Formats: sequence, C-alpha cells, structure tokens
Amino acid sequence: MGSWSSSVVIAKRPFPRPQVPLPARLPRLLPEILLLIAVNAVYKYGRKVANGQTDDAYRHADNIWSFERAVHLPSERSVQQLMLHSETVIHTANYLYATVHFPAMVIFLGWMFVRKRAHYLWIRRAIVIQTMLALLGHLFYPLAPPRMLHGDGLIDTAAVYGPAVYGKPDGGSMANQFAAMPSLHVGWALAIAVGLIASHRSRLRWLWLLHPLITMLVVVGTANHYWMDCIVGCALLGLALAIIPGPVTEPPPPLPGHDHWAWPFKREPARAGRLGTLRETATGSARTATGHSRN
Repeated sequence: MGSWSSSVVIAKRPFPRPQVPLPARLPRLLPEILLLIAVNAVYKYGRKVANGQTDDAYRHADNIWSFERAVHLPSERSVQQLMLHSETVIHTANYLYATVHFPAMVIFLGWMFVRKRAHYLWIRRAIVIQTMLALLGHLFYPLAPPRMLHGDGLIDTAAVYGPAVYGKPDGGSMANQFAAMPSLHVGWALAIAVGLIASHRSRLRWLWLLHPLITMLVVVGTANHYWMDCIVGCALLGLALAIIPGPVTEPPPPLPGHDHWAWPFKREPARAGRLGTLRETATGSARTATGHSRN
C-alpha cells in the first residue's frame, strides 16, 4: 500500500510545470563556446574592416535624420533633454550603455544553456543570424551616430559626464564608431527578452520587455543611436526568428545506442525517458494494487 501511494504521488503532481522536451542531440559546451567566440571574432573584424568610411557615414546620418523627421518620429534630442535634467540619470544611462550590453548576453546564453537547453538552441541560432545580418549593415551602410552630428543640439553625454566609452574617431581603430546601423544594443536586449519570455510560463515574464525598452531609451538618450537603428536591430531578430525552426515541442524518436546530453561533460538518460519510466512504474503499481484488492 505504501509503494502504491508513493507511486501515485510521483505520477500525479497537483500543479505540473510545463516543460519543452529536450532535443535528441543537445549542444556540448566546448563547441558552443568555440562557435560563439568565432562569431564574435568575425563580427569584430568585420566592424574594423568597415571602419573609415567617414564621408558615407555622415551622409547617411543626414539621410536618417531627415527621414525620421519626415515620418514624424520624435526627435532624439527630446529624449536627451529629459535625461539631462538629472545628472544621476545621465550617469546611469552612460554606465548602462558602457557595461551591460555584452555581459548581459554572456550571462543570458550561459543560463539558457544550463537551464533551458531546448530553448537555448533556438534563441542562439536567432542571435547568430541577427548578429551576422547586423555586420552586413555595418559593412554596407556606415552611419555616424547622433552624438557626432553638429548643429542638431545633441551632445556626447559619455564624453561630457562620463564614463567615456569611445575616444576620438579613428579609421584604424578596432572600435568602429561609424557602425550605428543597426543597434545590436537594442537587438540583443530584445533577443534576451524573447528568449526568457518563451522559456517561462510566469505571468510576470512579460516584464522582460522592459529590458529592450530601457536599452532603447539609453542608446537614444545618450546620442549613440537613432530610432531607426533600434527599429532595424529589432527587425533583424524578427527575420532570424522567421527563418529558423522553433523550440522542440514534442519528444523526438529515440536514437538507438545514443543518450541525451543533459550536462556538458557527462551523459544522462533522456529526461522524457525518465518521466516515462516514472509513469509506467506508477501505472504498474496501481494495477497491482487494484488486483490485490479484488482478490
């Protein structure tokens, strides 16, 4: 009787948490690290190659500014003026721009790899495609950021209030300051929000959208990006999500002789298999108990 009761407790939980079954072959840690390092290296090198297109960058900046005013987008200057009312706000914005972008993505991917492996594959593919498409934008559409435009009432808040991120524009520098289009600050922030929203079921998960929203206000208010940079950065994520398969929603057929990768350096039985074994055990125990009671 005791074993039957415990089996039923295992099989029927009052509020089971919905889970996305793991794919048949999970990514391993070392190849993932090498892949992401390679993508980052290609992106950084591509930005350096695209550096130095000063004339085109300023011409494109004038075009973007004129287009935004033509379609009645709010001026970036208005956002910056609101932020300049408080030195604490502007210091915080500069700090967020300088320190959050890359570390947030590293932490996000690491957490997804460990805790939400099926969703990790999906969102990592989208981020890689988004980043490579952004590199094409930097290569073929150099763009000077708003802080470099003179006569539009915008200032370089990082240079004036600190902390400073960039020095004087240099065509030979690794940091390409004429790569404002598109904004990966906003694009990556939206990717993080989408990944966390898709992999959780809490009603509060939608609050993650505050991350790209705040990031957009930061990059615009500090005069590092135009509204259009943010819009295109988000659109590239949408394009990437449209061309890749979504997370696994059904357990794949088992591969004979192969186990699932549940952790980077050791093999464990498939999660779906363990759950199925528990259910079978519970069902078998229940039938046995029922047969004993009839006898």
